[in-house]
Amino acid sequence: MARWEPDSRGRLEQAALALYSERGFENTTVAEIAERAGLTERTFFRHYADKREVLFGGGTELQDRMVTAVDEAPASATPMEAAGAGLRAAADLLQQRRAFARQRARIIAASAELRERELIKLASLASAFADALGRRGVAGPAASLTGEVAIAVFRSAFERWVDEADDRDFPEIMRESLDELAAVTAR
Repeated sequence: MARWEPDSRGRLEQAALALYSERGFENTTVAEIAERAGLTERTFFRHYADKREVLFGGGTELQDRMVTAVDEAPASATPMEAAGAGLRAAADLLQQRRAFARQRARIIAASAELRERELIKLASLASAFADALGRRGVAGPAASLTGEVAIAVFRSAFERWVDEADDRDFPEIMRESLDELAAVTAR
């Protein structure tokens, strides 16, 4: 092993993304990721529970940011306006990691296992939105429906944002997507 260098987690992430892109997620082992990063498998497992977590490890922070924004939305906000606050908070957070998000999206698209995991993560986010809206007094069915709609808006905006042809910032695309939803539902 090479002598100690800082940012083990970042190096593991970069190594994993490179290997997943080169060889595919299924054909990459934790040992190969650690070796590419110049670290040990033990170090890998200090940072990640498994090789999927390189791609999904930030989910808790994202969910916390979204839920906090819903919780802190003005009391006068409609359920969708409160959910929109959560979506804008997510866009602000993710904007800082566009290159990672683009590479991650390509890797996930190439793997049925990862696409399934992504859908589970999105369902969990919709549930977290519904729970936050429930704390605001929104009834169960309406809270669930709003959470699902919020995730549909998130997915639509995210797909446009990671598209190589669209160089606009995620917060801008998210605002546009929320405006499109408002226009569609106002008719």
